[in-house]
Amino acid sequence: MDADPLLPLLAPVTGLHGVGPDRAARIERVAGGTRVVDLLLHMPEGYVDRRTSPLLADAQPGQVVTAEVTVMQVEPGSGRHPWRVRCTDGSAGLHLIYFHQRPPRHAVPGARLLVSGKLDSFNGQLQMDKPDHVLLAQQRHLLPPVEPVWPLTAGLFASGVRAAMRGALERVPDLPEWHDPHLMRREDWPAFAEALRQVQAPAAPPEGKARHRLAYDELLAHQVALAYARARERHRPGRALAGDGTLRAAAMARFGHPLTPSQARSLREIDADLAAPRRMLRLLQGDVGSGKTLVAALAMLRAAEAGAQAAIMAPTEVLAQQHHRTLSRLCPIPVGLLTGSIKGVARRNLLAQLARGDLKLVVGTHALFQDAVQFRDLALAVIDEQHRFGVDQRLSLGEKGERTDVLVMTATPIPRTLLLTQWGEMEVSRLSEKPAGRQPIRTTLHSLALEDDLLAAIGRALDRGERIYWVCPLVAESEVVDLAAAEARFARLRERFGARVGLAHGRQDPAVRDAALAAFAAGDTPLLVATTVVEVGVDVPEASVMVVEHAERFGLAQLHQLRGRVGRGSAQSYCLLLHEDGLTSTMQQRLTLLRETEDGFLIADEDFRLRGGGELMGKRQSGMPGFRIADLVEHGGLLQTAQKDAAVLLDRDPKLETPRGRAVRLLLRLFERGPALRTLASG
Repeated sequence: MDADPLLPLLAPVTGLHGVGPDRAARIERVAGGTRVVDLLLHMPEGYVDRRTSPLLADAQPGQVVTAEVTVMQVEPGSGRHPWRVRCTDGSAGLHLIYFHQRPPRHAVPGARLLVSGKLDSFNGQLQMDKPDHVLLAQQRHLLPPVEPVWPLTAGLFASGVRAAMRGALERVPDLPEWHDPHLMRREDWPAFAEALRQVQAPAAPPEGKARHRLAYDELLAHQVALAYARARERHRPGRALAGDGTLRAAAMARFGHPLTPSQARSLREIDADLAAPRRMLRLLQGDVGSGKTLVAALAMLRAAEAGAQAAIMAPTEVLAQQHHRTLSRLCPIPVGLLTGSIKGVARRNLLAQLARGDLKLVVGTHALFQDAVQFRDLALAVIDEQHRFGVDQRLSLGEKGERTDVLVMTATPIPRTLLLTQWGEMEVSRLSEKPAGRQPIRTTLHSLALEDDLLAAIGRALDRGERIYWVCPLVAESEVVDLAAAEARFARLRERFGARVGLAHGRQDPAVRDAALAAFAAGDTPLLVATTVVEVGVDVPEASVMVVEHAERFGLAQLHQLRGRVGRGSAQSYCLLLHEDGLTSTMQQRLTLLRETEDGFLIADEDFRLRGGGELMGKRQSGMPGFRIADLVEHGGLLQTAQKDAAVLLDRDPKLETPRGRAVRLLLRLFERGPALRTLASG
């Protein structure tokens, strides 16, 4: 049997010289793993070029320079005075300064040293505060000409990473090439081992080709894994759900409006999946107010027409209750509700109805998928996804029934780049229009300095009977961040407008918050001061004005979601974005885009470009999830190539048995895409 060529890279980093358990734990913290390859894939944030070696007389303060000097004198430190090592290279003097520590032991009078660091000047004298490197002159070979700057953590120092990286690079074998040879020639990319050396131990600042090649390695591994995940679902047996259309027809009669073109198209795509003898795994993405819930309801009614059951899961109890109200109005058959607040006899009765199959449709929170909940015949699971599920989680959500179809909904328009990475195993349907009768929302920008004029306009709107959201970024006053707080804003507005003002935020007791939202919906408190708790799960068609304070502090996608809380009725609606004076050009650009378009997909793409992807449906609003090397803003073009490359590869070599296919198997293992290989083995 051939030896495993990856063994040196999959070995633990503790096998490297100088890496004990403590250092290995710190490496794991920053590199995401304890394998040698995890260290090798820990990318530098930048580089320090130490090749600049001018005479000190010609050097400029602020430069990073490397100089060969002779030590003239060492002055001990005392109290607030630092240690000072006086040196010269023959053209000018240089002082090495050490606060809170002694100079190296070999920095003694008469010694020839090689020093490297950033030059400063004090009282006309060149100096280096704690040089980065102080070596004996004959140790020049130990000084990296270009030094990578890696992300570090407490107790992990660059010198330790550099030594470990040197040992790791010595272990990299010459692996078979897993990339298409035409692509390699076109991009002029180095081989894998050479790319690692150019990035982690360069002789000159890398030009970018090596980093691009490594990013493509990661993207191709990801796309191949997603392709296998999709293939696994395609080959899992499903069931053909056929209905007679009677329940749907009754629901559309209750709705009273025709479907929009994209709703009709999405429903046809879902129907085709439901009719096919394989499991459906589809993402329904729709902009704010595009009518996703109606499409989901019609899909659920098809399951009911076929004699089976359907469930929709929402991330919060408030949103589950909203879905239940909507479906109860639309559907001509009973719709159950299962949340944490449903207890006792009501809960037992509901569970019994689900187990017997008497209840065909149910709405709930994640409690729907707990062990205690048993369905007689769950054919369709709809997931309203305001938070992110991983690929494996999405694939397991349909396990409550035999051959259950899964439809995932998201109200956050997803940038095209993220669709290929985070959702690539799913088929996608997109809702692009708003239902008939809704007018565009007029979005305007206003300086906070004009607050008095704004409050006068708010007063006139309240007198006309309009309902208004006023959203603030914080709940309570912060000494660190000088932003408006919801409680402080509530107090000021209550003083001016009296009992017409309500307050809702995430720190309130849920019952208090729900009561405040209910009072706003009923019109008892037509001005609601809130945090982003109103971003999802609040549906008040009568609300026509959205005020967002310190709008420059929000992400574009989040502002678009907030704006979508108004414009849900037939009346003209407005979104007022309040901002500080002196916006940066980027802030101005972002807010102007929001003023000029309501296209959530365009806004999502721009938000991705400006901020990074982050967890677009989670709390973290910037950075790229799930990738060590690839930056999807910088490498978006490579992602498109990787998607096509993976599709062609698997079409020609579905079992990865050709020489390139066997090399791609190594790539999947390096980037820990093991589930794809297990799928391959089981198939």
